[in-house]
Amino acid sequence: MSIENPVIRKVFDDLDKFLDYCRFEGKVFNEADLYKSDAPMWQAYQKYQNYLRAKARNGDRPFTPRPRKPRFENNRGN
Repeated sequence: MSIENPVIRKVFDDLDKFLDYCRFEGKVFNEADLYKSDAPMWQAYQKYQNYLRAKARNGDRPFTPRPRKPRFENNRGN
């Protein structure tokens, strides 16, 4: 049986993804933490999702950090 309502389907899909994350990462799973922004497990899950998005956006390019700008201009050594 398939869920026809797209909103309800999204909730259950997110719940399954959250369960998989907690199971594979060894985190404590609690259904009540879904969409609760102050729950530590939900925050960790959101950070993981952001990491995956950034990784996919970067493609296969290696990560190279930007060069740092000097913090203060008076330390030039002139």
